[in-house]
Amino acid sequence: MTKLFEYEDFGSIESFSGVNRFLSNFWPCEVEFEGMIFRSVEAGYVASKTLDLEIRKQVQQLDSSGKCKAFGKTIILRPDWKDVKLKVMEHLLRQKFKKGSELGDKLVETFPKILIECNTWNDTFWGICNNDGKNHLGKLLMKIRKDIK
Repeated sequence: MTKLFEYEDFGSIESFSGVNRFLSNFWPCEVEFEGMIFRSVEAGYVASKTLDLEIRKQVQQLDSSGKCKAFGKTIILRPDWKDVKLKVMEHLLRQKFKKGSELGDKLVETFPKILIECNTWNDTFWGICNNDGKNHLGKLLMKIRKDIK
């Protein structure tokens, strides 16, 4: 049987809640995107969906990641969004999980577990829902963990 992940024999973290909430994009942290500072990876990610600076400023003013996510569903996506969204997410996550930072150290401590962003909201691009999905968020976190380990 072919292994899907290099470390699958060591177990997995399948919920970015509780003690593992820090893995969530909603976790408060300061990230920069194109000269603007945002309060979470989620906020920076939502702002990056548009090239409109006024909309980015609106995202910057929202006081919770949940509000940012909801607002992000109303944004008309930039024309190159499908081509850049993985790179944007990695850029934001690398800021959150810097080598030697508290969050970076916590990410490294998850080794060698597989990180899976299981969800119930049908996000099969960033996570896995009902045993289906690409888990790009989990894969990016494991890539960054390996790089800073």
